[in-house]
This record gives sequence, structure tokens and C-alpha cells, in this order.
Amino acid sequence: MVSRTITSILFTVALGWPSADALSALITIAGNGPELHVIEQLTRAFEQAHLGSVVEIRWDASFHPIHMVKVGEADFAVAGQTDSDLVPIPIAWDGIALVVDFTNPLKAVTTEQAAAMFSGKVNRWSSLGGPDLAIQLIDRPETQHIRGTLERELGIIGQIPATAKVRESDQKAISTVAGNTSAVTYASLGIALEAVTYGVGVTLLVVDQVEPSKETVKNGHYKLRRPILLLKRKEPHPAADAFAAFALSKSGQDIVGDMFVPYRAYDK
Repeated sequence: MVSRTITSILFTVALGWPSADALSALITIAGNGPELHVIEQLTRAFEQAHLGSVVEIRWDASFHPIHMVKVGEADFAVAGQTDSDLVPIPIAWDGIALVVDFTNPLKAVTTEQAAAMFSGKVNRWSSLGGPDLAIQLIDRPETQHIRGTLERELGIIGQIPATAKVRESDQKAISTVAGNTSAVTYASLGIALEAVTYGVGVTLLVVDQVEPSKETVKNGHYKLRRPILLLKRKEPHPAADAFAAFALSKSGQDIVGDMFVPYRAYDK
């Protein structure tokens, strides 16, 4: 949950745009999830708008971005949860899509059913009204915050079976499900919707009678959603503050909106 504290920090960052001569320092951004493409676009646009600025992106599925910021290996961690030692700056919302093969006749679940499925308490699709097949869970690495958010939202922290297959990226998780009626995974909604658009043979499950879409994530009706945060140290860092401010500007939020739900609303 994004707190009032985050909103207050957001307001301060948005107003505290440093002067151009403060932007010569290197900024390093660390992450491990599906936000890489958007971060790359933000970086290019920021560097073009602020000549002399340099942004380095360090990205790998095995990274622990929050730890990297705490020990000084990065200026920003791209994450989905706050940390009491770091300043959170929310830049977007993303849904968590539950993805099955398009041949699976089950098209909708409740959050309780999803929790039972991903915790291993229900291990056959027939228990949910689907085919008489074993459920094959396709999981994500423990380091990725999409996994942590799913566990928190479903109330199954630490309960995903160790026997679940692990795929490092959304694309690999979705491609593992495609063509396998027994499989189910979870992925960034933006990437899952893109897969459907390009004809990948998967279906996104309706959850609690709510279609997974950018609009339902934006209005909060779709409950499986996660904030996308930039986390930074509390010490002043003019160049990092400028990058955060750019990410929250209209130009930055337009870039964010290509895949995710912008955190701030601007008039068209």
C-alpha cells in the first residue's frame, strides 16, 4: 500500500528539480523485473533532456536491488515495496496477471481460489471447475518483487511449493504456459497484455469477476496490482532527484504509460 508518506515525498521530489549544472554525476539504477524496457526509455529521454547526465542501468534476475542501494552500489532500486531505510518514489502501477493456456476452459477465479492454487492446497484444475488435469505452477525467482507482491496479496507468503518450476522473466514464464493446458503462471499485466495482442496462445484469468486491464488497475478494482517504486537513500543527491522528477513529469509519465499505469494523471 502506498502511504501518505510516499505522497508527501512525491510532492517534494516533483517540485525540487535541481539546476542543470547539478546533473553531471553518474546515476545508477538497479533492478531485476519487467520494468527494464521502461527504465531504458526513461534513461534515454532523461539524458537527452539533461546534457552531461549519465545513467547506468544494472539489471539481472538474480540482483537484490534494495541491498545494492543500501551498500552504495546503486542510486535507485526499482522495487514493489517500501523499505524503512530508503525513500520511496512511486512512478507507476502494474497489475499481476494470472496466465493460462488458451485451451484451458477455466476463465475466471476468485482470490481465494488463486491462493489455494499457488499455495499448492489445490493441485487439480477440476477442483476449480476446469479439466481433470494436475496444476503445474510456473513460479518466479524469490528476488523479484512481483513474487513478493503476489504472495502478500493472496496471503500465501512462503507457501508456494518448492516443486514449482521457476522462470526468470515474464516472457519465459508466459511462453512456458503457452501450449500447456496444465500450466499457470503470473506475470506483469503490461507484458501479458502485449503477449495476447501479438497472438501468443494464452488467456488472462478474470479475478473476482474483474477483467485484468490497465483501467481496472488504475481504478483499483483489480486487486492484484503492485506499485512500481524508485527507492533511494535519504541523503541528498541532486542528479538522482532530477531523474525522479523527470520520471514523474508529463514526459516521463507518458513513457511509463506505454506499458504500465502512470502514477500521476496529466490532462491530455
